[in-house]
Order: sequence, then structure tokens, then C-alpha cells
Amino acid sequence: MSVEGWQARFAGAVLDPEAPVPGGVGCVRGEADPLRFAVYRNNVHAGLVSALLAGFPAVARVVGEAFFSSMARAYVAQAKPRSPVMMFYGEDFSDFIAEFPPAAGLPYLPDLARLEYLCTQSYHAADAAVLDMRALAEIGEADLAETVLRLHPAARLLASPYAVGSIWSVQRGGQGRKVAADRRETVLITRPRAEVRLTVVPEQDVAFIEALNAGATLGTAAEAALAADGRFDFGRALAGLCALGAFRGKDGA
Repeated sequence: MSVEGWQARFAGAVLDPEAPVPGGVGCVRGEADPLRFAVYRNNVHAGLVSALLAGFPAVARVVGEAFFSSMARAYVAQAKPRSPVMMFYGEDFSDFIAEFPPAAGLPYLPDLARLEYLCTQSYHAADAAVLDMRALAEIGEADLAETVLRLHPAARLLASPYAVGSIWSVQRGGQGRKVAADRRETVLITRPRAEVRLTVVPEQDVAFIEALNAGATLGTAAEAALAADGRFDFGRALAGLCALGAFRGKDGA
């Protein structure tokens, strides 16, 4: 058997509690020792659970450590890492939560998990210059409507029927106030000055940001926003997004 083949068998045995101890693994007596290998296997599973806890702290605070650990172990049992980079483990954890019967009483929990995973993606996204107000002011008024602004590589957008942005803020801040979960929120994630920031987008600006995210010009996006909500203010929305570091600058093109 090739080295690669043996490594694949070893990895499979570590992740599958029903698999036998792979050949070539033994104790000092040269014999296979299922109990010792089980300890090693358990340490690997515990490490994956810890990785989920590190990546989804708000979810863990909502449900409590015991519930989260139980849910995470169930996920680990069926979802194996696709990458050696553990910070990205749990990419479909939100989908698992949505189908996890004990979590059915918290319908916002899957979107809260999606939000936390987007935060991880944002933090580790590529670096690029940010479009600031000075650069925005250099765009001529005649050209503004036809201008396409690309979102920064670290920018992420999540529209949810639940108040996941507010719930995230309360849980991460350790605050005790309650949040009305059944309130629609669209959350913009940005990373100005290398720090992930979450902003609940004003309702009247949602269509504008979604249109820009789809590649629309500023003029087309503004028209879509006004059609969706007459309260939309183009100048305020555009300036606010620039202040949040939502757009990619020229030298990042």
C-alpha cells in the first residue's frame, strides 16, 4: 500500500468510530490497541468540537455550552473537515442546525450561524484598498449614475427574516437585554482597519445594497431603492457605505 493510501485509511479510521484500528498502528508490544486508538480518535473529535465553538460563539451562548457541545458532536459525526485549515470548518453547520430537531424551537439559529461563518470569511478575505470619501468625491457628477462600485473582498451581506444582527450584537457583547427575534434584518459585514464590523442596514437601503452587490450602476441601484422604499436617500446611503469600508478602492481593482 502506498503512503498516501495508508494515510487515507488512517484518517478514515480516526473519523469513523466503527472503523477498525488501521494496520501498522500498535502499542509497544506491536499489537493493535483499540482502546488507545479510541482515546486518540476522541481527542480528534473533541478538537473539531472546539473548532466549532471558536467559530460560532454567539450560537453557543444562545443555546448554552452543553446543548452546543451535543449539537456539535452530532455534526462532527457526519461532517468531516474538507480542509486542514480548521478556522473554516463548519461551512455547512448552519444547514445542519436547520435540520437538527432539538434546535427547532429557535428558528433564527441557522441564520445566526450563517452570520458567524460570514464573519470568519470576512476576517480572512483578501486585502484591498477601500474606497474613501475623497476618492468618491473625485467621481464627476455627470459620471456618478453610470459608475459601478464593487464591494470590498471582505464585505458580506446577509438578509434574514430574523433579527440576527441584533442577536449577534447582544450575545457577543454579553448584554442581558432581550431582542425581538421575529424582525427582518439585513446585515452588512465589513472589515475596516482589519476589524470585522457588523451593521444592520436601514430597511430603505436594502434594495440599494443588493442591487450594487449584483453589479448594478449607482443610478440603477438608486432607482431600485426608491421604487422599493420612498424613504431612500441616495447621498446618505452612499456616504454611509463608504464610511463602513464597503467598497473596493481604485488601486484594488
